This record gives sequence, structure tokens and C-alpha cells, in this order.
Amino acid sequence: MAHDIDKSPVSFEMKVGNLPASGTTITIDAAPSQRAEMSRLHDVLSVERFHAELTVRPWKKDGVRVTGDVEADITQACVVTLEPLAAHINEPVTALFVPDGSRLARMGRDEGEIVLEAEGEDPPEPFEGDTLDLGAVAEEFFALAIDPYPRKGGAPLQVTTEEKTEEVEAGPLYEKLKKLRRSGG
Repeated sequence: MAHDIDKSPVSFEMKVGNLPASGTTITIDAAPSQRAEMSRLHDVLSVERFHAELTVRPWKKDGVRVTGDVEADITQACVVTLEPLAAHINEPVTALFVPDGSRLARMGRDEGEIVLEAEGEDPPEPFEGDTLDLGAVAEEFFALAIDPYPRKGGAPLQVTTEEKTEEVEAGPLYEKLKKLRRSGG
């Protein structure tokens, strides 16, 4: 997850140092001004609705597991016609975080090689202090779910191919191949 200096428009910072064993659930519903900023940041025409429900639980000794769902209704521009195109996002969230100084944060770095399974969990991401921005986590999953090339159903994709009729002189081999092609042999 990219941690920028700028905060997420839906920033929701939570102290995760003393979570109950059963975890805690938070809900984020973006206000109109937050949705407007999200549409600007993610290059969509508008974000009509943004809702995240996340459960935060302790993981291993000092880590945090975040699970839940992000739902949103957005409007994008069709890449073919540039007409507005409504889209619904319903993205599951699963992420692991560990404090920066944790032994789990150093795993793999000291060994020089990290082995990842394609269908396995992502490795835990380090975070600083005892606060995690759950809004930024939800926004990241929202951004990953946006279709980068939205296309309106039935929009014609006109491909124009211009064949060059100009032949290029490429030397003696080219001339011999040209003669062979003409003679059919």
C-alpha cells in the first residue's frame, strides 16, 4: 500500500495497539466533499456513494488483520464514446499489517529472498506507530476495483488499419524474394 504524505479523503485513523481479541468493526460512509475529492484523485466523473465496513482484529503477536467490504457507485467516461458510464464496485478487503519494528515486518528482508504464493495471502505491510488509517486501506481497495478501461455495452470499437503501399528497398535479398514471389516458386 502506498503511504503518501497526503491523507486519504476518507481517512479514518484507529489506534490498533490494544484491540479486543474479538476485534472491532468500523463503518465509513463518505460525505459529498470526500466523494468529490475521491473522484478527482481517481480520475472518474463522480463517486455517488462510498461505503466501507471493516473488521479489525489482532493477528499473531503484534499484527492486525483487516477484513470487510468496500462498496461504491461511480460514473466513469466510456473509453470509446466518452459518454458517462455508471459502475458499481463491491470489493472484498483482506489485509495484514505489522508494526515497523516487528519481527514479522523484517521476515524475508533479512533473508534476501521472499517467496510468495500466487493464490496465498499477501505478506503483511508495515506501519508506523500504533495507528492505522483504515480509510486509506478502504480507498486502496476501491482504487484497485475501478475498471481502467470502461466500455459502454455495444460501443463500436473502430479500428482503422492503413496499409502502406510503398515498398521499401532492402537490398539484394529483398529483390530475390520479390522475384520468387512473382514467379510463384
